This record gives sequence, structure tokens and C-alpha cells, in this order.
Amino acid sequence: MNEQIRHKKLLALLAQKEILSVAELIEYLQVSPATVRRDITKLNEQGKLHRIRNGVESLHHMQRDPLTQHIVQIPHAEEKQRIAQAAAALCENSESVILTCGTTIMTLGAALRRKPIQIITNYLPLANRLIESNHDNVVIMGGQYNKNQEITFSINASPEYFAANIMFTSGKGLTENGLYKTDMLIASYEQQIAQRAEKLVVLLDSSKLGNAVGLLFTRLEQIDLLITGKEADPVLIEKLRGKGLEIILA
Repeated sequence: MNEQIRHKKLLALLAQKEILSVAELIEYLQVSPATVRRDITKLNEQGKLHRIRNGVESLHHMQRDPLTQHIVQIPHAEEKQRIAQAAAALCENSESVILTCGTTIMTLGAALRRKPIQIITNYLPLANRLIESNHDNVVIMGGQYNKNQEITFSINASPEYFAANIMFTSGKGLTENGLYKTDMLIASYEQQIAQRAEKLVVLLDSSKLGNAVGLLFTRLEQIDLLITGKEADPVLIEKLRGKGLEIILA
């Protein structure tokens, strides 16, 4: 079966089912895993489908998904999607992760939806969209609702009732001193939460690097990994790496 026929059959089946796994495509097309993955890569690059972990989804399905509808409307959307995909690749099946708030974190939520990963969050828009997207394992941290930030938090609550493998967070800026956030109450609460995670990973688009804005949330040496876009200033990246910070350029 030549490539053109395979692509036509693949897209026809995807139009019917909306989501397909690599295993389903191998069986349907009767080709090798390598051939299926090449086909997926090519059709994804052509904008004819959306590649997800171990499979594909139709563009129509992606546009209807409550977690992906927001992505095209946010600043630096394409860069944030690359950052989110790199972050999602760090998450192993059956792990627990903490997601805080913000558009980059929401984009990560879209990358993790329907995967066998427990997502712990106090960001209600994210929690609601994960539930609407049929994500199986969502833990919502309780407390008072903050309308402006759309989160729940409690100053006096102890976060000791949960633990996670990774905490993913973002911020308003990052320098050689560390990560900055602008809301002091939220920063204080997230500092408590961070103690319950084995690893702290910061997701930040390149426009925020070099900015010292608001409160110093955590010092550079307490950050295990920074994921940012390949657009980042290479001079600043080298300075940060010289300080011992591990960085992934997505």
C-alpha cells in the first residue's frame, strides 16, 4: 500500500472515530510501527490531524475539546504548546503531578488529558476542563475561592495530605536569582505545596526570562528544571546554566 492510499485510509478512519491509537492504526493499515509513526508525523506537519501521545486525534475533536479551545487565543501560543509537550514527556504513567495556574499550565493540562496520570490542582478552570475532557484522576485542593485568579487556597491549611512526583509552575519572570510571582498570597500557598513534590519544574515562555517582577517565589538553586522556548536569549541561557540550572529548550 503506497503512502497516498495509507494517508487517505487513515484520515477516513480518523474522521469516523476522532481518536485512534498507534496500535489501532498498525492493525488497520497492516504496516509496521515505524511506518505508522512516519505517517502520523507527516500528516501532523501538514495540519491534517493532531498528534497525541501514542496516537492521533482529529482536528474537529481537538477544536471541540474544552482544554484545547483556549490555546489559539493566548500570547505565545505555539511556544507554550512546545513547552507543554516537553513537560508532558517528563510524566510517567501512574505518577502524580501538581499543576498550578496560568495559560502555560493550562496548555500542559491539555497535553496530559486522558493519560493515566493523577493531576492535583487548585486552578478551577483547569480542573473543570479536565473533568469535561474525561480525565480519570483529578484531585482538587480545597480552600477559599479567589475570583481574580480562579483558584482555591488556604493560608493555614497543611498540604501534608498529598504528595506528588513533580510540581509544574509558572510565573511572571525568572532571573539568576530565581522565579518571580506577583500575587503574594498565592506565592505563599504555592511555596507550601512545593514542599510536597519531589521535583519543581518551571514552565516559562522566553519573553519572561530576565524579568524580575513582584515577589521572589523560589531561588534558582531550588528549581530542578526550567523548560522554555528555543527563542530564549542564548546569553541568558548560558548564564543560568552556569548557575547550575538544568534547562530544556522546546
